[in-house]
Amino acid sequence: MQNFFVKSHGLGNDYIVLNQYEISFELTPKAIQKICDVHYGIGSDGILLKVPSYKANFGLRILNPDGSEAEKSGNGLRIFAKYLYDSKFSKEKIFTIETPGGVVRAEITEEVKKKAKTVKVDMGKANFISSEIPVNCAKEECFDEKLNLEYKDYIINCVSVGNPHCVILKDELDEKELKQFGAYIENHPMFPNRINVQFAKVITPTEVEVLIWERGAGWTLASGSSSCAVASVMIKKGLTERKLNVKMPGGTLQIEIDEAWNIKMTGEVREIASGTLSSELIAELE
Repeated sequence: MQNFFVKSHGLGNDYIVLNQYEISFELTPKAIQKICDVHYGIGSDGILLKVPSYKANFGLRILNPDGSEAEKSGNGLRIFAKYLYDSKFSKEKIFTIETPGGVVRAEITEEVKKKAKTVKVDMGKANFISSEIPVNCAKEECFDEKLNLEYKDYIINCVSVGNPHCVILKDELDEKELKQFGAYIENHPMFPNRINVQFAKVITPTEVEVLIWERGAGWTLASGSSSCAVASVMIKKGLTERKLNVKMPGGTLQIEIDEAWNIKMTGEVREIASGTLSSELIAELE
């Protein structure tokens, strides 16, 4: 079906899924921004585009609402896996997906009425090497480093889980503070490719609480890759166990990280709506 879309969410982090072979228009940055706009488009935290892959069963591009492209998205991968399974692109419950941030393994672990409900994704390895994240840092690993903003300083810890993250440990989490300073941190010269930002607080050795500012999207209710990044930093600093729950405003994800820093993430996904983009909207995209 031409210009068919599915919109789903993972813990309130919502994406529109499109198939490259089913759309009649070019997904330019302007088109992405229009489709993701809550007033003039469908409204979304981003677009997941099904594309060919020569390395995995399926290929995926992850497009941010500002028109930029992400290397990897944990919630996006779970939503995309649900789309592939629900739409019968995959009859198997285990398959691989190629993203710009690497190939990942997805598994449908729970379904209801032949629709995927819970998905586990192998998110690859946590990488703490500053130059590979990348972050402009004098040390090989950017841990407990000071980030200077015009009106405030933060102690940061950086990691890549296929995309770059800046984790800031807090005694108390303040949504207003993150919304005020998130964009400044994201776009700081220390981060050549910009960065995802998390304020994080330890609750118990098996539970942490997180607030998220997503690169290219801003404040968001949940993020799979952010959860993996926070868990990686907490474990490396010896603050939690290797299997923990990451609690966000949109819900909770289960993260497991082994001693080789391989990450597995499990969480629920839900479909919101499906349909076709109107000819009037498409005319405005060109």
